[in-house]
Amino acid sequence: MSDILNNLDIIREKIGVAAGKSGRKTEDIKLVAVTKSVSVSRINEAISFGIKEIGENRAQEAVEKYNQIGDRVKWHFIGHLQKNKVKHIIKFVDLIHSIDSIELAEKVNKCAEEEGKIQKVLVQVNIYKENTKKGFTSYDEIANFLKESFYFKNLSVEGLMTIAPFFKEPEDTRPLFAEVRNIFHRLKKEIEGLKMNYLSMGMTNDFEVAIEEGANLVRIGSGIFGSR
Repeated sequence: MSDILNNLDIIREKIGVAAGKSGRKTEDIKLVAVTKSVSVSRINEAISFGIKEIGENRAQEAVEKYNQIGDRVKWHFIGHLQKNKVKHIIKFVDLIHSIDSIELAEKVNKCAEEEGKIQKVLVQVNIYKENTKKGFTSYDEIANFLKESFYFKNLSVEGLMTIAPFFKEPEDTRPLFAEVRNIFHRLKKEIEGLKMNYLSMGMTNDFEVAIEEGANLVRIGSGIFGSR
């Protein structure tokens, strides 16, 4: 059996168990396969086994792979996005996970307008205030950004994304994921007109805990493709 297929079977089973613990079903959880540094041939193999969404961290790598793979999958941009790279990915990316400033939102909105599309985005949350990660660090910062985002006619804010610090024990991420989930629901309640369809939390090391705490989108790379 292909190692990718075997890994996907394991991941999907774990997603189902974690979803069940939070009163949901496997199909309620969107799986994004993270393909940073993964060859196109192995990505195509994953697609043949049912992967429908892939996530890239770097704009240049995303463009190169899109030119070979095309629209057979939905494309997610999940890494830090520099403003001067937006124009390169705006044509084909379905969801940008990493809006971390009003300036970046303005740039994405401008490029989306030029492209004639409404760009779906997630707001990156960094409530742990890690220096190595981007994102808004408090509820007030997030709420203020979201209120301003209504002025961007070519931007559709679809929810929140966060990257938890790495812990050897995934269980240690639980209170952090729970806090972001609480922010997610508080925003939906307090700011009228928000869509907030997605709560993107959890990677290979901690996706089960993230799902149990409310994530409905997980980003998994090495769990599918093995170590880079």
